[in-house]
Amino acid sequence: MKLERSIAAFARARRAIAGGVNSPVRALGAVGLSPVFMKGGAGSALYDLDGHEYIDYVMSWGALLLGHAYPAVTRAITNAVTRGTSFGTPTEVESELAELVVSMMPSIQRLRFVSSGTEAAMSAVRLARGFTRRPKIVKFAGCYHGHGDAFLISAGSGALTHGVPDSLGITEGTACDTIVLPFNDSAAVERTFRANPDSIAAVIVEPYAGNMGLILPRPGYLQSLRACCTRYGALLVFDEVMTGFRVARGGAQAREGVAPDLTVLGKIIGGGLPAAAFGGRADVMAYLAPDGPVYQAGTLSGNPLAMAAGVATLTAIAADATLYDRLEYTSRQLADGLGAVMQRRGVGHYSSCAGGMFGVFFTTGPVTDLQSAQKSDRVLFAKYFAAMLDRGIYLPPSPFEANFVSSAHTARDVEQTIAAADASLGALLATA
Repeated sequence: MKLERSIAAFARARRAIAGGVNSPVRALGAVGLSPVFMKGGAGSALYDLDGHEYIDYVMSWGALLLGHAYPAVTRAITNAVTRGTSFGTPTEVESELAELVVSMMPSIQRLRFVSSGTEAAMSAVRLARGFTRRPKIVKFAGCYHGHGDAFLISAGSGALTHGVPDSLGITEGTACDTIVLPFNDSAAVERTFRANPDSIAAVIVEPYAGNMGLILPRPGYLQSLRACCTRYGALLVFDEVMTGFRVARGGAQAREGVAPDLTVLGKIIGGGLPAAAFGGRADVMAYLAPDGPVYQAGTLSGNPLAMAAGVATLTAIAADATLYDRLEYTSRQLADGLGAVMQRRGVGHYSSCAGGMFGVFFTTGPVTDLQSAQKSDRVLFAKYFAAMLDRGIYLPPSPFEANFVSSAHTARDVEQTIAAADASLGALLATA
């Protein structure tokens, strides 16, 4: 596949943009390629600068549940922009979107809009610390909550040690207030609370981990987190930036029957525009300024264009009674179909799916946490990604990312993707 215009565009970008991209994964460094520059999208398809068409399983990293350029969303944005792009004042559309979110996620009684998932997660943790008057948080290895200092922490040398900075620019003091545990290990959480009974403000978790591939919780795991937080007076924070409105109308918490104290949302609530939120119990949210002592603010929070796109998206979701059944069916067809291809080709694999998400790991045995996910064959994945790209399939460019489907993906898309995987693996194994 020729990508001359993308290569030239990347060279231009590198002269003015740090690293040539505005988010590291877009550089395709994990798969040893140069980034593909896109010029448009429609439904389940993306179109690059060189005129190639792809079936898209990135979907703006999960934000586009209804597909690219969904008519109701584009109309809402077009109508909103004629009235102005930003005011720095309250608008009624903010309340309209907030009411939709509250009606669909019962654990959220009040919320606050921000502009990104990172901002929402940072604010939720600050609020939890302010509400509980405690300093420490618990997070899980492999779960991603944005690039806030408290979240870019790796696990220490033992299950109960405090974390160490994962990036330059993060102080050891910040790392000391973050405890990193293995995902899906209830016993480690219980031990940690026993060792720190009065200092943990919150446990923050992706209920379905989507940033080390898609890893689902073991039965009872999320319930055990809820029980521990309740028993020790800490807040349970679900980061549903990825799963919110994607795996069910009420997110992963609705599927699992677990009510967190705070929820972090993003991606889908902006309909493809920059918008996110954090919300939860009314008594906790009352601690936010201007009513309470925990400060948070943002110039573009509640931006009217993003709010209009979010209202159009959630309205379409609420009106479609069979949406999540169709998404789950598509994800299952892809996960099972790709798994069957790999089994026939003799490639070790493990797959998972939930709602509009699926994942396939190049490894044998179940994948339940970061350690088991890291057993994936990265070299094979990089070759597989390139081969699939050549055949018009745009996958997340890392073996540790979830795949996303939209309501625009069709049975034909599924068939073409499975056929492309068969051809790609066949060619790769023939030359191995």
